[in-house]
Parts: sequence; C-alpha cells; structure tokens
Amino acid sequence: MKVARLEGKVISGTGEGSKYVRLAWVKEQVEEKLGFTPYVGTLNIRLNAESIPQKRTLEKEPAFEIVPAADYCRGKLFKAILKDHVEAAVVVPVIPHYPEDVLEIISSENLRKRLQLTDGDLVEVRIIF
Repeated sequence: MKVARLEGKVISGTGEGSKYVRLAWVKEQVEEKLGFTPYVGTLNIRLNAESIPQKRTLEKEPAFEIVPAADYCRGKLFKAILKDHVEAAVVVPVIPHYPEDVLEIISSENLRKRLQLTDGDLVEVRIIF
C-alpha cells in the first residue's frame, strides 16, 4: 500500500460532480467498491504546484474504476483521508483536458459542513493506493 499526500485550497465547483454522483449507477458502484453511499456533491480542491506531479503519477496507478453508462466518462476512485480522520475518496474523471490541478473528493457526508471548510481553506488529502 502506498500513500500520496496532496495539498491545495478549497474551491467552488461547476456542479458537474454533483450531477455525476446523483446517477444511480455511480452511487451503486461507489457503494459496492468503497462501502459507502456518496453524498450528492463533491469537494473540489485546487492543488498547489508541488501536488500536481503527484496527481499525474496517481492517474497511472491501479484504482477502483467507475464503469460508465453510455455517453458518460470513466472514473478512477482512490480511497482517501482528509484532516487525518475523515474517510473519503478521490474521483479522477478519465476525460481529455480535465484540469490537472483540480481534485474532486466524495464522501458519505457533506465535507464542507463536516470539516467547516470555505473557499480558500488549505486541505491535505492522503490518497491510499
């Protein structure tokens, strides 16, 4: 087992992650592969410059995979820990031109509320693979 530590600041997303997590087939696969029902929404992190190369490396590692329905993209799932104690998962959409400095995180709960986060707050994410 390996652990990558990525760091960045909380940002507001476009709402696309929320739409994706709402899909029944996505929920089912997250439940089956990671053991939790995802909260409808993602926590978005803009990675600092030092974390971007680690994310690139991570994208090449084996992961749980979201097998898409027609007209949707694949996604890779990695188990993660936030703030040293909150279990979560990182979703890496497998699409061309996805921003390399953005990390999308899902959990069974609203992470902004649970961790009292607002845009600009610094967050460390430990990714387990």
